[in-house]
Amino acid sequence: MPPYPSPRTRKVSVTVEKAARTAPAVIVAIDGPSGTGKSSTSKAVAAQLGLSYLDTGAQYRAITWWMVSNGIDVADPSAIAAVAEKPEIVSGTDPSAPTITVDGTDVGGPIRTQEVTSKVSAVSAVPEVRARITELQRSLAASAVYGIVVEGRDIGTTVLPDADLKIFLTASPEARAARRSGELKGADVNATREALIKRDAADSSRKTSPLAKADDAVEVDTSDLTLQQVIECVVTLVEEKRAAK
Repeated sequence: MPPYPSPRTRKVSVTVEKAARTAPAVIVAIDGPSGTGKSSTSKAVAAQLGLSYLDTGAQYRAITWWMVSNGIDVADPSAIAAVAEKPEIVSGTDPSAPTITVDGTDVGGPIRTQEVTSKVSAVSAVPEVRARITELQRSLAASAVYGIVVEGRDIGTTVLPDADLKIFLTASPEARAARRSGELKGADVNATREALIKRDAADSSRKTSPLAKADDAVEVDTSDLTLQQVIECVVTLVEEKRAAK
């Protein structure tokens, strides 16, 4: 049996939950390229403020995993489009333990493999895939009673253009490569940097919902900031937005 949380931990959790219930619901869109700290920041901010959390990139990875597992030719957009509606993708929005399943199977681990990573840009560029996933994302955001932090690449521009707060995280290619190489446990920094630049180009040039900063987004350069500093910055922005509602 797992140990019960300490009284202090329970007290903190209850305090956060009560604060979330009394504060105005807020929808926060956090966009930016890979390696800028989106996931770590978004999860921490959501947990600290009692909000739900959604990793939209995981959903695109999930549908890519399904395509690969079912032998779909990911180099053929028409083949992808024909089956885009088939997989059932379910995202858990608890920031302390986000989950994602495809047809009832937990794919939290499998979607992070290099095979999926190398193919996700091609799959996510297909308009039918983006329409399917965008609909799912909007539904989850609308059902978040106390508010939600949604992270991705087109949230502020396409998925939730009316979000209460839009933040665009950036960082130098060098800083991003160093972080991602650390996550991948010893991956070559130079190779990682080139892969990130290639992914940026693919995401920014796709015809449907390209990676772009919304005109009204707050840009935060994380190159020289610690994760905690980025979290504090975003929490402050969210609290200011809540106070103004």
